[in-house]
Amino acid sequence: MFKLSKLYGMDIYTDGGKFLGRVQDMIVDLEKGEVVRLTMEPLASVSKDEAKRILREKSVLYKSVKSVEDVVVITKGGMLGA
Repeated sequence: MFKLSKLYGMDIYTDGGKFLGRVQDMIVDLEKGEVVRLTMEPLASVSKDEAKRILREKSVLYKSVKSVEDVVVITKGGMLGA
């Protein structure tokens, strides 16, 4: 168990070593108490269309996260829109 605030600003890499971006925001399912997605652009104060673009092009599904230590490592297919 770790604090979600630890994720903000962490670098996101694929398991092949490709840098994707930094965690800027996250989507949490409050009913289940789990993180659903990490975004590489902030979602606050953006239009609905811009939020859709960020979710489509600049986010990763949290279930594709392999590890969180000094960086976030995701499986290669975890990038949305890829």
